[in-house]
Amino acid sequence: MIPVLFWIASAAGLAIAYLFGSTPSGYLAGKLLKGIDIREHGSKSTGATNVLRTLGKWPALVVLLVDVLKGAGAIVFVRWFYRWLYTLPSVTPPSALDLQTLVPWAVCLAGIAVMLGHGRSIWLNFTGGKSAAAGLGVLLAMSLPVGLGALTVFGVVLAVSRIVSLGSMLAALTAILLICGLEQPLSYRLLVIAGGIYVIARHSANIQRLLAGTEPRLQV
Repeated sequence: MIPVLFWIASAAGLAIAYLFGSTPSGYLAGKLLKGIDIREHGSKSTGATNVLRTLGKWPALVVLLVDVLKGAGAIVFVRWFYRWLYTLPSVTPPSALDLQTLVPWAVCLAGIAVMLGHGRSIWLNFTGGKSAAAGLGVLLAMSLPVGLGALTVFGVVLAVSRIVSLGSMLAALTAILLICGLEQPLSYRLLVIAGGIYVIARHSANIQRLLAGTEPRLQV
């Protein structure tokens, strides 16, 4: 039997992961707290850094936590979803794909989907944040050592430079180095490399300001 239902269910699972990422937490914070569209203020991003500059510390902290949880939640969901899918007698998985082989690749695709959702939200005309926080959530849920390593680098760079974008990009590079240096599935390595490049590419304007010496620093 051709596993049509399996592939339909798989597409639905990835769509749900995308919708996890698409939840516009920063935009909602602006609307609920000040009645503003945060995309019209500061850096125009819906991420926690722009929320900090526009709305303050506590809203930014909440948005940051929600964005990290979006990334982690998508990975947790997909792992559960495929284990559940394999228990359904009406769904015929491909004979060549056992659960142990499939789940890491499903995690890879879900990680890409949630990061795309965060940066290109369907609810915001495909605009959004830079996907760093959602990417951190993906890392923490997928490989805790890699996630903690990236988080540590981000924290150290932020403490020294007070430049969030620099910390985010160096954290992305750290994640790539760690995932390649540690024993991890190929699918995880591809996800982190693709995700890290995506996060850095989303910071192209920040890179230009860093080179020009005009990138703003967090005020303490």
